[in-house]
Amino acid sequence: MRTLTIVNRHYPPNPGITGESAWDLAQYLIDRHGTEVHIVHIDRTYDGGGAVRQPVGITHPVRTIYEGKNPLLRFIAGPLDGFLLLRKAIRLNKGPMIVMTSPPLLPFWASWLLGKRKWALWSMDLFPEGFVADGKIKATNPIYRWVLRKTYRNAPGTLIALGPNQAELIRRKYHKAVRTILLPCGVLLDQARDESRPAWRKEDGKLYLGYAGNVGEAHSAVFLEQVIRQIDPQKQQLILALYGTKSEALLRLAQDRPGITILKNIPRSQLHWLDIQLVSLLPRWTHIAVPSKAVSAVCSGSPVLFCGRREADTWELLQDAAWLVEDNATLETQIARFLGDTTPEEVEQKKRDARMVARRLADMVEQAYAKIALLDA
Repeated sequence: MRTLTIVNRHYPPNPGITGESAWDLAQYLIDRHGTEVHIVHIDRTYDGGGAVRQPVGITHPVRTIYEGKNPLLRFIAGPLDGFLLLRKAIRLNKGPMIVMTSPPLLPFWASWLLGKRKWALWSMDLFPEGFVADGKIKATNPIYRWVLRKTYRNAPGTLIALGPNQAELIRRKYHKAVRTILLPCGVLLDQARDESRPAWRKEDGKLYLGYAGNVGEAHSAVFLEQVIRQIDPQKQQLILALYGTKSEALLRLAQDRPGITILKNIPRSQLHWLDIQLVSLLPRWTHIAVPSKAVSAVCSGSPVLFCGRREADTWELLQDAAWLVEDNATLETQIARFLGDTTPEEVEQKKRDARMVARRLADMVEQAYAKIALLDA
């Protein structure tokens, strides 16, 4: 029997998109190939979105060194948790190892500790680069430069990347060719669809735009602010279900405005009732943050209005089912033009395109899983 170990911070029943992705892969390998899958993860909860699932495979929880919510202590604990995870996985010694990129600096420890062991890097959010994008440290900081150099010193045998542009960036950092498997994050296979009209979706002939999820450091609050200010309540309805560091100010701005509905959450099974889903990625986070929300939106059947850079994998993978507004000085004008000019007929065509793109993404996932099943790293 083939064995394989996945190393990641999150794993069900704790929610979180990286844990769900690990679960999806483990389920496939167990069901289709009879693989003995071991998962080494942190034994803690995560305050975020995602479905609650029961774990599959053989789990090996590792206790975090800090369970509180103090930002500084969590910042310190994350990298140390990565060391504990890798130490546990090395001691298990159960087949080739798939190392994900959470907690921060997990790839640093993999490069440092795994040596000539067989391992693959499954790239999600990239660190230490994310610390610079987040403003926690400067790119010129000597400690950062040392950690970055050590992170990319020991290349994995295989790179599992979110998209072609992120893959190219990572290969350049390793300064060598690395066998690559493209595995988009956020592809919802066999997603349940609630065919009963939700209470927030009225039969009023309007276009329904929505943002459901995190508005965090990687996302553009200015983009959402402009949509809130410019929505036409006669023709459009904006549905907001927000959480995250930038959500509070946006919800205050949206409160009691005509044409806007504020919800605590939107179940995934209802996402297809949105005509257009809004997603953003700040330029400095391009290739660094996981674009799972945009992928999940398209897989639910909704086209997306993407605020970000053209070279982002979000646009590379989804452009047939998306519109692009670039995060620059003309953003206000771009949004005004989009809201003023986009017709219901265009939206319906994009919905049809979204279904085609979703099938293409599902095929990419199936092909990637089949390659990973044969992985010797």
